[in-house]
Amino acid sequence: MNTLFNRCPSCGGPIIITECQCTRCQLQMRGQFQPGPFTSLSDDETAFIRVFLSARGNLTEVERVLGVSYPTIRNKLDEINRVLNPDEVTSKVPLEKDKGSPIDDNPSSSESLRKEILQQVADGKLAPSQAIRRLEEMRGEGK
Repeated sequence: MNTLFNRCPSCGGPIIITECQCTRCQLQMRGQFQPGPFTSLSDDETAFIRVFLSARGNLTEVERVLGVSYPTIRNKLDEINRVLNPDEVTSKVPLEKDKGSPIDDNPSSSESLRKEILQQVADGKLAPSQAIRRLEEMRGEGK
């Protein structure tokens, strides 16, 4: 099943959901439903939010788990805030992205593996706690 999106894949126009169905009892509801604000987040942003929440907002823990610097985490949070709150200014001074962060498009194999792990979290195929364990093992910190 595809994840929910908030823009038409053909023209980019806004999407209105007109039908929903329960997978258990097959109840169908018809009307006009707006997608939630989190549907505008990319898979990377969703995976980051899952790790962030799993770390209970502790930026030091997120920094350790993802192997990125504090400025990279702040940049990602600012990026997510811009998506969720487009009318608000979230950062007055943009911070430079670190090279080699899982958020960058670095083609190295460890980067690819990190991105794959984060994608599995975003897809709901891997629990954030399992992702943290795998990322720690990649960094040689496995317990």
